[in-house]
Amino acid sequence: MNMKKGLLGLLTLLVLCGCSDEKDSGIKAPIRVMTEIVSASTSANTQSYVGIVEESEATSVSFTSMGVVKRVLVSEGQTVGRGQLIAEMDDTQARNLLSGAEAQMSQANDALKRYKMLYDNGSLPEVKWVEVQSKVAQAKSQLEIAQKNLKDCKLTAPVAGIIGKKMVGAGETALPSQTVVTILDISNVKVKVAIPEVEMSGITANTPTMIKVEAANKEISGGKIEKGIQADALTHTYDIRINVQNDDRKLLPGMVANVSLIPTNDDKNYYNVPITSVQKKVDGSLFVWVVDKDNTAHRQAVSIGDTMGNRISITHGINSGDRIVIEGYQKLSEGTKVVY
Repeated sequence: MNMKKGLLGLLTLLVLCGCSDEKDSGIKAPIRVMTEIVSASTSANTQSYVGIVEESEATSVSFTSMGVVKRVLVSEGQTVGRGQLIAEMDDTQARNLLSGAEAQMSQANDALKRYKMLYDNGSLPEVKWVEVQSKVAQAKSQLEIAQKNLKDCKLTAPVAGIIGKKMVGAGETALPSQTVVTILDISNVKVKVAIPEVEMSGITANTPTMIKVEAANKEISGGKIEKGIQADALTHTYDIRINVQNDDRKLLPGMVANVSLIPTNDDKNYYNVPITSVQKKVDGSLFVWVVDKDNTAHRQAVSIGDTMGNRISITHGINSGDRIVIEGYQKLSEGTKVVY
């Protein structure tokens, strides 16, 4: 019995010592949070829209005469240079016509030589000489037409760009002016955005824009804005087109773009953060949790501006590059160590 009491006392002493050591150490495990680094400033009145990337120019390429397409040498999405061969038409008939025109040309030239001798000797009437010369001119014209018809059996790219759509394939009969392929110029692209009519007055040709295209993993500043003048009858919106440099050809027609229009009448810096990251103290003042370089969280008083969807603009209190806590802030207190 005494032995049991002694063991029980020893265990109690060890537990108390362990608790005492843990309490005295004062070490708490860091709290896991999710953070966001404050990015480049934008105006509090920035308006966001969804746009579609378009080519700056589309060129329809077609044959000038009717015939059976022998082969098409390009595919959709392929980059082509100016003068590159696109497609060929069966040229059998064109070659036959050229052979006939060459024969007529040779015959007319031969007749011209023989009649010239008579004309020089004064034994050929002037009317006959003019008739011979006229036949030579006609034969030359027919030869040039035949040569052009043969040349036109080869379809070349009039401009550089990428192949948009292929309308005609090998073995099909192409009609005159029927589009075989379209060539898109994407060295510069345009982003089309539908703007509500009440907001059009605030947009100028030089309104700054920021365009983000997730599919191309690209964010770029927009250029000059072209404003449409005809409204959609149903939505009462106007189309604007923002010119964008696309030197790396990553932006392709049809891609969805997130477009921000930034008013120029405000010289202050603003930062958009998730609404839920802004907390309120008992006295009503607002703050966000900022993580320092030593991974400790501190309250930072802020002033807010307008909301945009699930985000809100911060007009004062944080700077570009600050790391703020956006999730997991419920367990934080001043100076808490965090991991993210």
